[in-house]
Amino acid sequence: MKLQNPSLVQHILDRIDLGQLNPGDVIDEAELVASFGVSRTPVREAILQLEAVGLVRRHPRKGATIFRPTLEEFLAILEVHAKLEGQAAGLAARRLSRQGALALEGAVAACEAHALQQGDSDPDGYYQHNLRFHECVALAAGNAVLVDFVKTNARKLLAYYRARYRFAGVIGASAQEHRVIAGLILDRQSVEAEALMNRHVQFDQVTAMDLLAALS
Repeated sequence: MKLQNPSLVQHILDRIDLGQLNPGDVIDEAELVASFGVSRTPVREAILQLEAVGLVRRHPRKGATIFRPTLEEFLAILEVHAKLEGQAAGLAARRLSRQGALALEGAVAACEAHALQQGDSDPDGYYQHNLRFHECVALAAGNAVLVDFVKTNARKLLAYYRARYRFAGVIGASAQEHRVIAGLILDRQSVEAEALMNRHVQFDQVTAMDLLAALS
């Protein structure tokens, strides 16, 4: 996506990443106008760009909101996202550089340390480590187009993944799976890394329904 108003677009994306804007939240155009010292035109252009990639929905006479999927949309997006994440892991196993290996190890170690020290008590903090792990895998794939697709799809699901870490035991299990996936990538086991990453990011339908209900 080529940004026409990169600071405005990135500001909204950052708020999605940090959980400050969640599915269904209204984007406050007046706040953005005041914060950036611009007219409504560039703000609306930024919103249109985010709508074009499916992160925002505009409503007649009601403004724009962060995309909130139906169950059917959620499962469809998740299916695609799992394939993209899996492909990234498979490519990373084939293309991992020394620098990428160091970054990946650091991300996995941070997840493990957080899980060990904090347990289930800080899901939002763990989620930031989780994002870093998945970013390291995507970057190691060496395909900028794939990275862009992964990031865009991930942002449609971020709030739900974040909410998932509030379930007991999920943080510890996630950190353990990160270690196994990283091991497969480091061992250049492309097929196995792709398959495990695909499973790692999936939800079953019952969990999906629980998460949608929790954030409705």
